[in-house]
Amino acid sequence: MSNPIAAPRPFPAAAADELADQQLRANLRRATHTIRDKRLRVVAELPDWERLREAGRAVKADAMSRLPQLLTEFEAAATAAGATVHWARDAAEACSIVAGLVRAAGAAEVVKVKSMATQEIGLNEALAAAGIAATETDLAELIVQLADDTPSHILVPAIHYNRTQIRDLFRDRMSGAPADLTNDPPALAEAARRHLRAKFLSATVGISGANFAVAQTGSLVVVESEGNGRMCLTLPQTLISVVGIEKVVPTFRDLEIFLQLLPRSSTGERMNPYTSIWTGVTPGDGPQNVHIVLVDNGRTSTLADQVGRQALHCIRCSACLNVCPVYERVGGHAYGSVYPGPIGAILSPQLTGDGFNRTLPYASTLCGACYDACPVKINIPEVLVHLRQTGRHPRTERAGMRAILWLMSDRRRFARALRAARAGAAPLRAIARRATGGRRASRGAVAGTGPALRRLPWPLSAWTASRDMPLPAERSFREWWEKEHGGPA
Repeated sequence: MSNPIAAPRPFPAAAADELADQQLRANLRRATHTIRDKRLRVVAELPDWERLREAGRAVKADAMSRLPQLLTEFEAAATAAGATVHWARDAAEACSIVAGLVRAAGAAEVVKVKSMATQEIGLNEALAAAGIAATETDLAELIVQLADDTPSHILVPAIHYNRTQIRDLFRDRMSGAPADLTNDPPALAEAARRHLRAKFLSATVGISGANFAVAQTGSLVVVESEGNGRMCLTLPQTLISVVGIEKVVPTFRDLEIFLQLLPRSSTGERMNPYTSIWTGVTPGDGPQNVHIVLVDNGRTSTLADQVGRQALHCIRCSACLNVCPVYERVGGHAYGSVYPGPIGAILSPQLTGDGFNRTLPYASTLCGACYDACPVKINIPEVLVHLRQTGRHPRTERAGMRAILWLMSDRRRFARALRAARAGAAPLRAIARRATGGRRASRGAVAGTGPALRRLPWPLSAWTASRDMPLPAERSFREWWEKEHGGPA
């Protein structure tokens, strides 16, 4: 099967479509500003917040530096506690393992905790192809599923919907929804609760992800806000957890750090309403068949990149999305990945390799707000620049950069080139001024450089497709200085 997070459309084209949706932009702005304002308030309460961030970064860096050892330790501890551990190299193998376990349990329907890993591997689609119905029980995930849509946010998958749209969706698509359902949030929550309660009480198989996997004890951790996760984790007889191998942390005590960082960064809360931790099987209490599927799916190759491996430190809090000026305007769908926003721009291309849309590392202003917000100090701008450098570049672009390097490596050569460029640009400068009514143009021109060309023929059209080409100024700064001040600059 194809990798579900590969995107066929370049980001600029997809983003242009999303920018045209004014309702989407209004929904995103309202939601992201609300979440990030709450986060700022609760983070300010902790005098040691920066030390917590550094501690989280250090634990994740340590875990990635000895990942094979920790995974082996986790498998041994989980197996000793009664769980069965499976290993999956890619999405297809992970889906095959899960479908086989559901069939072995004799089930045709499963309930699911919100899980980015299962979205990444396309598990719902794979189960449907095997004749197994998967019901998302997180409220936002349920909304997206009923709409035959895909999530557009890591934490709030239905962030692009307002409550009136949700009410209409529940009326049309959710069984048992009252015909007179209003858009009042308590009424919407009650309708979803009644719909899901029947699913919880009848399901014999539950599927989850995990926020953390503790190597020392073989424990898995899920944090959530609604209680639906705990229903999935405790009521079914069979529990299958799909876990990316990067979720492992060395010791149980490490959770002390992350359970402070994660809720503040994600929902702006001091602690999670529900934190569920389970270790293997407890006779007579909870699921009696516990399976853990450890998924690679590109993580090992990402780990080999000394700069890019930072992306594996992500704890899926979504803080970077909420402060990103690009995400706020285009939403998650433009990224073509289950991991949108700044973290998606560095994680998705690495997990999927050359098969992924290579424009994602350019979906950023490099403003650095994501780095400042990240609770584990992932230097997202650094990785973005790194991935831009390691991506495939057209031969014409590489040749142009080599020529510029040769010109700029010698001061006199560069000065001569500038004089020649100014002389050659004189006709173009006149054309550009006429095109802009005599005004100095436009969206990409630098102050003081004169007019700019908005369109150039191929191959330079690749530049002007998204920015202007400023023409050389009529005189350089040095020439201006010498004239005004009577001496060299």
